[in-house]
Amino acid sequence: MHSIVDNRILKAVLIDEKPFLLGISQKPGSLEIEILAGEPDSETSSAVKTYVTEWLDLGRNLQPFYQLLNQHSQLSYMAEEFEGLRIIGIPDLFEALCWSITGQQINLTFAYKLKRRLVEKYGSQIEFDNEIFHIFPSFQVLAGAESNDLRAMQFSAKKAEYIIGIAKLFTDGKLSTEILMSLPDLEARQKMLMSVKGIGIWTANYALMKSLKEQSSIPYGDSGMLQALLLHNIIMDKKDNEKVQNFFLGMTGWESYTVFYLWRSLAKKLPQV
Repeated sequence: MHSIVDNRILKAVLIDEKPFLLGISQKPGSLEIEILAGEPDSETSSAVKTYVTEWLDLGRNLQPFYQLLNQHSQLSYMAEEFEGLRIIGIPDLFEALCWSITGQQINLTFAYKLKRRLVEKYGSQIEFDNEIFHIFPSFQVLAGAESNDLRAMQFSAKKAEYIIGIAKLFTDGKLSTEILMSLPDLEARQKMLMSVKGIGIWTANYALMKSLKEQSSIPYGDSGMLQALLLHNIIMDKKDNEKVQNFFLGMTGWESYTVFYLWRSLAKKLPQV
């Protein structure tokens, strides 16, 4: 769905239901966005800018978060080490939910394989320089998919059922970003999502964090998050739920970013604290 070539991100997206391939590169103090493929009109540039701003959470001031990190001896290095790192979102709520369900209780490598198979079979595509870039399938398409076809891709029977079921809810207008955003608070949004078959608290919080930018979403039970807390000596036991909850009380308003930075920390050698 995207690739990185010569320090430029190439990503296929739908803007106002039309496919485009974007090239995004960093310039001093800004990002440069090129429309490499697609048929833009007079409103496309503004819509593309809005999409990238939302996708990369560019409108958020991170300084209050860094001030919070600096109050923790175990985490203070993140403010400098990861400066500028922002939550890379999944603007499409349907995609975020499908990805969350796909990744339940399997390793990331296998989850990526499943997503690739799903996207290549059911998604749309755009070509540039003899390379195909895929766009995640619409809920309308997956609502008409057959469970056996997903199982042939190695989706479990339950995951196939959940993904098709959620696609049908979106198609019938019973679930959408707009419906969730109309609810009064995070708890109400969690409750609505968890009423859907296949969505538990981890899946709900992950989707809310990545798609709706809920700042207080904590994917409790996430193995990567717990491993990072353990490595930073914030908890001594992954099953110590009370200590995990107490830690996040000190990160109020920035829980999602804290989780994201903890995930990022797993990719580097941690400093001695």
